[in-house]
Amino acid sequence: MPARARYLRTVGARATRPVGIGRRIEAAVRQGAAGERAVLAVSGGRDSMALLHAAARALPADALLVATFDHATGPAASRAAALVASEASALGIPVVIGRAERNAGTEAGWREARHRFLDEVRLAFGGCIHTAHTRDDQVETVLMRILRGAGARGLAGLHAATTIARPLLGFTRDEVAAYARECGARWIDDPTNASTAFLRNRVRLHLLPALRRVSPGIGDDLAEASERAAEVRETVDAWLDANAGLRIGVGLASVTAAVLRDRGDEALALLWPAIAGRVGLAMDRRGTARASAFTREARVGASMPLSGGWRITRSRDRFELHRVATPGNETPLEPGLRWLHWTFSASPHPSAGTGRSTRGGAAASDGWVAQLVGAARVRSWRAGDRITAGRLSRRVKRHLSDAGITGELRALWPVVLIEDEIVWIPGVRRSDAAAVRPGRPGVLYRCDHDRR
Repeated sequence: MPARARYLRTVGARATRPVGIGRRIEAAVRQGAAGERAVLAVSGGRDSMALLHAAARALPADALLVATFDHATGPAASRAAALVASEASALGIPVVIGRAERNAGTEAGWREARHRFLDEVRLAFGGCIHTAHTRDDQVETVLMRILRGAGARGLAGLHAATTIARPLLGFTRDEVAAYARECGARWIDDPTNASTAFLRNRVRLHLLPALRRVSPGIGDDLAEASERAAEVRETVDAWLDANAGLRIGVGLASVTAAVLRDRGDEALALLWPAIAGRVGLAMDRRGTARASAFTREARVGASMPLSGGWRITRSRDRFELHRVATPGNETPLEPGLRWLHWTFSASPHPSAGTGRSTRGGAAASDGWVAQLVGAARVRSWRAGDRITAGRLSRRVKRHLSDAGITGELRALWPVVLIEDEIVWIPGVRRSDAAAVRPGRPGVLYRCDHDRR
């Protein structure tokens, strides 16, 4: 008998199968997968272990992959990752374990590291990430959004359209707990869940219980409000797609000016956060109000800063929301990136479609083109920066001076790094690691400068 079937039979012998809630949960997991592969985000806590067991019962093992992440918060996190690996293996489901190099120390830091790991696993395995968020998680999220002054878009919470599947969102935490107990799941309680140093725990342990004493139906009210907000969000997004002439790039979203110019404050309060959401920017009430006022009053060429390094600019026929590059900060390099006065685009491979080698040709010798392998970043050069080409290591400043780049322009000039090594000074010099060679892997980038 296969290990997966043997394990499930053993579990069934020692646990009473939850007939009502169990079938509903497993049906929700099956429906959430929609016949696609599923990456199960399993932390080792009760809810995620319930998701693991439900998926093992509802979906074929070859369509599943378990991903668990050790946040380096201590022995409990390591034990949880080990438990996930043990349970997943017993169920015949492969598992991938990610480990943080250090404890991020904050909820946001943990979430960012975990999401980055899950995205990498999803891209390698395919399919969709599945999490064990419950209705109670949604209620807490909505209340936290209210405390932060979120608008309709933010109040949708976990109901917002996303690439993440949340099959347990229609079930309470108590229902999922009952399923976990009755199907024989093992789990580890995260000690940080009891710490009031974190806002979500304060909401869960103190604020919501106090509100329920005054208004027992507050959870239902918050859940209903989030469902209505999700409907509004979906309607606004659909309207933008159909009517706004929306253009999206890396760190850039723009819309036709005419569709915003004559709208009232209520409409703009819905439209601007939806536009910003397309580039991953969450606008607060203050930013939304300022954007609305700018929309009505701005002349062509005017611009307005937003928090987080973003800016809205009015051109002749469009409003453009774009990220403002900060010379001192590093920015991930992606095709279409606009960095100060420079634009990075992905070009066809030099030998693609030509039927001949370009070694020694224009692409191979053009300093504005580089072939990059791996995750690259852009920043302005710094005193002491060096680039190695061949066997010669030379200061970036010397290369810029030799190229006639001086003054203010030299102070802003970008360099491109892979890991901690400068591999490209656009328009000036490339290292061997960025050389353009036919048949070499990587992405061929072209950099254009406004003042060229």
